[in-house]
Amino acid sequence: MAAKLRLGILTSGGDCAGLNAAIRAVVCRAIRTYGWQVIGIRDGSLGLLNRPLDYEEFDLRLFSGSILRMGGTLLGTTNRGDPFSYPMPDGGKADKSQDFIEGYRQLGLDALVVIGGDGSMRIMHRLCRQGGIPMVGIPKTIDNDVAGTDAAIGFSTAVNVAVDALDRLQPTAASHHRIMILEVMGRDAGHIALHAGIAGGADVILLPEISYTLSGVVDKLGEVMAGGRNHALVVVAEGVRNAAGEKQSGIGHWLGGQVGPRFKAETRVTVLGHVQRGGVPSPRDRIVASAFGVRAVDMVAEGRFDRMVAWRGGELAEVPLDDVVGINRGIDPAGALVATARSLGIYLGETG
Repeated sequence: MAAKLRLGILTSGGDCAGLNAAIRAVVCRAIRTYGWQVIGIRDGSLGLLNRPLDYEEFDLRLFSGSILRMGGTLLGTTNRGDPFSYPMPDGGKADKSQDFIEGYRQLGLDALVVIGGDGSMRIMHRLCRQGGIPMVGIPKTIDNDVAGTDAAIGFSTAVNVAVDALDRLQPTAASHHRIMILEVMGRDAGHIALHAGIAGGADVILLPEISYTLSGVVDKLGEVMAGGRNHALVVVAEGVRNAAGEKQSGIGHWLGGQVGPRFKAETRVTVLGHVQRGGVPSPRDRIVASAFGVRAVDMVAEGRFDRMVAWRGGELAEVPLDDVVGINRGIDPAGALVATARSLGIYLGETG
């Protein structure tokens, strides 16, 4: 499919840092190398569902170096409005998948590059398969839980934000004799918490993948205080359940309420929330996004569809979308980073 074609690109699901770097790479490779047209579809699937269609044709004038440094996505995105179950004004749901497929055809597109996470990738893969739309996926998510790839766009920046928060919390914790609890994103996977906790010198890291006991947390904090330190750092992923194994909204504040009364040290909770999604992309996210964008265009040129670009073992790779969608890539409790954390004396929960 190396002949001149019209390539569509969209970002779907939650935003993150590095998306614009990926869009830039797709546009530059497609235009400079192949002479193609690139059509940016606004607000994820909504751009093809809306009537009139919502899109713009890109050219190289837009893609200066400033785009590379911008957080978010210049195309806009959405994590609502599943075309297979689209919310209607009357409160009901409707299947508008055919509207998406017809929108794609109205634009005269020849293929689609989708930058998305696990959930949006699953929906877009289903849509494209139904409509016979050639698709190549690029993984993005701050949670880094897309199967088949070691790295997704946005993860590096999110970890940097969390580590920066720990670097700022530690001095004030020491100054005021406090236990600082940092809640980070990670609904189903604890990659941000584990990486940031190790890099930020946490005493306790709680992950959705590893069970823990409240007594284990208290014992570890007691050990820290008994050792002569007047403060401690705790990192908890938002998807961690409470000590009874139940889903807990605001797990950081719940944990603070449980831990605080057991120590003379004051306990303070910081919830980073969407701060982790925004800001200037880290150099690594820019590099990974750029590499993903270039490879995705080459895959289109070679007719290698229904596949996702991946980063594996420090190299670019490709994986079939059937091996990716619907699969959560969580922390391996027996993996090297968990072993590293335990060897550093960090409490991560129970070992068995």
